Amino acid sequence: DEDDKFFHEDEKNAACLGVTTTTTTQNGDANDEGEAVTAPGSGWTNGQVPSQFTPTMTLHPYTRSGRLMLYSHHRRWINFQSSWSRIGKGSTELDAVHKESSSGKSVMTGCLIEEAKTVRALVAQLCECFYKIGWATGTGGGVSIRVGGPAENRPYRVFVAPSGVQKEDVVGDDVFELDMDQQVVVPPKTPMLRQSACTPLWYVVYKRVPSARCVIHTHSMNAQLATLLDPTETSEALRITHLEMLKGVGNHSYDSVLEVPIIDNRPSEDLLADQLNAAILKYPKCNAVLVRRHGLYAWGDSWEQAKAQCESFDYLFEAAVKMKGMGLDCGIAPVGGTYYVDDKKVEEEKEDVEMMNGGSNGSSPPPAKRQKVEGGGGGVAPAFNGSSATNNNDDLVCSDKTDVPIVPRDSKVLLLDIEGTTTSISFVKDVLFPYVLKNLETYVGKMTDDDKKKSLAELIADVDALDENHAVKKMNPQHTIVDIVKALMGSDVKATGLKSLQGKMWKSGYASGELVGHIYSDFLPMLDWCKANDVKVCIYSSGSIGAQKLLFKHTEKGDITEYFGGRHFDTTSGSKKEAASYQTIAAALGVKPEEVIFVSDLEAEIYAARDAGVKAVVSVRPGNVPLSAETKKEFPIVRSLLQLCGDAN
Repeated sequence: DEDDKFFHEDEKNAACLGVTTTTTTQNGDANDEGEAVTAPGSGWTNGQVPSQFTPTMTLHPYTRSGRLMLYSHHRRWINFQSSWSRIGKGSTELDAVHKESSSGKSVMTGCLIEEAKTVRALVAQLCECFYKIGWATGTGGGVSIRVGGPAENRPYRVFVAPSGVQKEDVVGDDVFELDMDQQVVVPPKTPMLRQSACTPLWYVVYKRVPSARCVIHTHSMNAQLATLLDPTETSEALRITHLEMLKGVGNHSYDSVLEVPIIDNRPSEDLLADQLNAAILKYPKCNAVLVRRHGLYAWGDSWEQAKAQCESFDYLFEAAVKMKGMGLDCGIAPVGGTYYVDDKKVEEEKEDVEMMNGGSNGSSPPPAKRQKVEGGGGGVAPAFNGSSATNNNDDLVCSDKTDVPIVPRDSKVLLLDIEGTTTSISFVKDVLFPYVLKNLETYVGKMTDDDKKKSLAELIADVDALDENHAVKKMNPQHTIVDIVKALMGSDVKATGLKSLQGKMWKSGYASGELVGHIYSDFLPMLDWCKANDVKVCIYSSGSIGAQKLLFKHTEKGDITEYFGGRHFDTTSGSKKEAASYQTIAAALGVKPEEVIFVSDLEAEIYAARDAGVKAVVSVRPGNVPLSAETKKEFPIVRSLLQLCGDAN
């Protein structure tokens, strides 16, 4: 338009305004060339616009009227499409997309040369923007934009930023235009340039994510530090939940659990291609992949969406790093606040015998008996308790009793609880339970008729076993698997048939990779220490042996079941609140109770273990059940399992 054309040629502009170039001396006299002199403080920006100047030729952003015009209806970003809105694409009644202003459709399809010129300039503008916010310093980082395609009855074209160029100084003439075979269609006008080293990775995304139209690579410090939150640097993904900006990364909401895959860095970017491809396949809901000690790749269905999502990811990474410094885990739901409506005590939720042993509602714990440590059977176990996190900040201070037993000096047998010790206490409630509800109808639809009949009969038996005044019976759910499961889970019922179906669904979820078992970052290094020092690590949990093995076989660190050597115990060895249970386990391991160190987060279990002669240690993790003052005085406390590791001398 006229505003854009005005500054193309300085001489033409001056002639158009009928103005001569002048220089101003400090005293206001004419200069040596006899040109007119203007007084200090006067000029266009102070309102002295030449009379020839007309509204259609407004000088922006140098005049008030020009700035008014610029910020009224001229967007700052160069674009080749109608303006974009992250609100939606018009696919639902909630999408606020104007047919002209936010449709995201190309406005240059009739002039591909002009479109190419515009996209090149946009790539340059984005590079400058990313440099200014610290994502592309030292010539690092980059961006690519894809246009065209079958939907527009023309080939795809990919515009790629150059390599080794100061990103804040990139111009459109530096940008490559490629086809989908990575062949140069139109080279940059600037000679002696190389394509971005990221080019092979742009194409991994474009081929694996057909809707992607833009891929951004940053060397953001926030992204790099986020990959180091796991001190072992072996995490396959970074988990983040309950942060508002989760809404900005696509496919997630405030209380979703975002898993951003992490791949290991290599000497050159092209060597990352296979890892990037595998990560996209394994984590299809995430629109980004972190590269350890390197940066981030993020993409979107338009350059605006890619940019908005990249900004949101960076915000979340910064939050994760700062939360770590505050002692908070970004992957665990908050421990309180008005968001929560369940007022049940965590310890009461966790202690549920039926979930432990598959018995009917209201049954008493089984008598203590020797556990078959290699067992687990072929049946799918009812899993863990699904406790809510609570506020236990007071427990994060040092306890009075500091004589923490260490391995292998004080013992060569370490017995560990799971929830609240090796794994987040809210993992089941925040991850496993929502998985069942989300995938229930699909899973039931794939069951055989015989499996449906069997499962339905078990679920009906669960309902029949409830008290007549129970809320589920008052609901009178329809005799369908889906209705009964939703009713039972909605009322927090733990029953045999329900647990059996949940266990099967979780097994399927683990096998597909959609579910990943959570373990704290210090757990694997502790296991390595114990293995190197010939310390036996055993598991004693309210979750059955089958559920324990499922969790540890599919953790974010991979399969770690080998560390336990089949030494798993559940409540078939007795209630965790009874001293006899720990004596039974010690006998099964062929040691005396005083030769065992037991670590748990629940006071009742710690007292029972001590009564059996076992060395008892309290585990304090964010969200665990708060400890009593008496417990903090009488028992040693650890906030990391690595505190149990020490020299044998």
